[in-house]
Amino acid sequence: MPEDSGSELTPAQVLARYPAHAGTIPSFLAARARVQPDRLALQVEQRRWTYRELQEASERLAAALARRGLGRGDRIALIALNSDLSVVLFLAAARLGALYIPLNPAATRADLEYLLGHSRASLIVAQPADIERAREVASGLERAAPLVSLEEWGLSAASAAGVIERLRALGGEPSEARGAAATPGPEDAAVVIYTSGTTGFPKGVVHTHRTYILAAEGFVARMHLQPTERLLTVMPFFHINALFYSLGGALAAGGALITTPRFSASQFWTLAAQSGATEFNFLAAVGGILMNRPRSEFDPAHRIRKLYGGPISERMDRVFREEFNVPELIEGYGMTEIPGACCNPFAGPRKPGSIGRPAVHPSYPGAFADLSVRGEDGRELAPGEVGELVVRTPMMFKEYLDDPEQTAAAFRDGGFLTGDLVRRDAEGYFYFVARKKDIIRRRGENIAGAELDRIIGEHPGVAEVAAIGVPAELGEEEILVVVVPRQPGGVDPRALIEWCRERLAAMKVPRYVVMADSLPHTPSHRVAKHLLKADKSLLARALDAGQVPQPGLPAGAPMG
Repeated sequence: MPEDSGSELTPAQVLARYPAHAGTIPSFLAARARVQPDRLALQVEQRRWTYRELQEASERLAAALARRGLGRGDRIALIALNSDLSVVLFLAAARLGALYIPLNPAATRADLEYLLGHSRASLIVAQPADIERAREVASGLERAAPLVSLEEWGLSAASAAGVIERLRALGGEPSEARGAAATPGPEDAAVVIYTSGTTGFPKGVVHTHRTYILAAEGFVARMHLQPTERLLTVMPFFHINALFYSLGGALAAGGALITTPRFSASQFWTLAAQSGATEFNFLAAVGGILMNRPRSEFDPAHRIRKLYGGPISERMDRVFREEFNVPELIEGYGMTEIPGACCNPFAGPRKPGSIGRPAVHPSYPGAFADLSVRGEDGRELAPGEVGELVVRTPMMFKEYLDDPEQTAAAFRDGGFLTGDLVRRDAEGYFYFVARKKDIIRRRGENIAGAELDRIIGEHPGVAEVAAIGVPAELGEEEILVVVVPRQPGGVDPRALIEWCRERLAAMKVPRYVVMADSLPHTPSHRVAKHLLKADKSLLARALDAGQVPQPGLPAGAPMG
């Protein structure tokens, strides 16, 4: 197999460096560990892991979990900020054939009750700060689930070797771990990522071993990743961006993943320089934050040469290229259900403002992604016409967890209905137009307007309410709620905001509140939110709560 050299390898050559795998995540990792056991695979703050150590730790943890009675098909929920043990647990669960279900630690108690109850977790794992809260929630679940603290597995150990020593005491020798459970297959479910749905309740998006690996290998092609690559992510592992693109892409290329529990905007460029990061995935909000930070925080010694994310504005493109010295910015499009469906080609040509062309895979036979623009009647539309984006790809999710009705409703003739309106030009490049679904995109989170309508509608002073997204200063959207009060005189907007804070995660608390005598409705008596969005006077009349959660990722994490 070719060794690293000074010349850049093609995506196909990168994947060809490693032996063929069996289409499962454990075999995928093993293929890399066999070729480069002592190369850096993962770094979280000061703790560094080689491929050999990552494989051994995941084997030992899998054995420890098997001794607790866990195995194929079981569901393991994790409540934690990013840590190296988050990655080890993901790999260990995959080895068992269990499902890895990462959850947002900033979720409210009500959110956790729903997520843990809906997921029917067989085991709940939590960071020390959330143990008591998780225990209280778990005690009220219909299906009892044992609870484990990450500290039991060496969260505070001084090194990767220290974690492995702790796991050795719990899980026995690697040979025992390999025989601890039936070998999973490529079509077995591996991971569940919860995403907001228009019903107001989150849906669990199920991906298999095969779809995870295809998405990871596809990211090698998307960003022309090299074996020497160091991918930096400040996104949480309960987002597909961090778990599939950053971690998956790093493993597929045989590179390293650099992550941190908390995103600090003021320390970002220091982290980038000190870690030697070469690639970074970002969201528009993160890009906007960094552009607006004092330039005294910028460290020109950083080595980042590639950024993936979007949407990328003209100003963002210019600032990152000219002021931050990052030459390659790639804008693309994906959803939790269809990771990395399309992007601007790395080798060009790239079109500003476009989400690009259908995704490719370095070695997948045939078309890797098929994208079409469809009308309400399912007819494919001509270039320039606006319709719903429909996607077919082998890296598409398997199903919504325990929800066959919503799974069936998400497809038409085998194509996934994205709910997003796009247009296609004559050269096959796609352009995002608007969201068809009632989703508000705020600082990287998909927030269901229906969920906010349901919860705020429970306020005793609210007769009717509609939550919509309005443009945010740093990109994406802020939440505005239009409230019809039950009594003349209305509801105190400030009191309503405080009421929301007690019941919603910080990311979901509205920024703007405006009172109205009535809401517009469609013939089917649904609130006509498109008309509210078109009414520019609403924002001008609204109370600005001035309590936007401090920008940063993961949601709810303090900033430096």
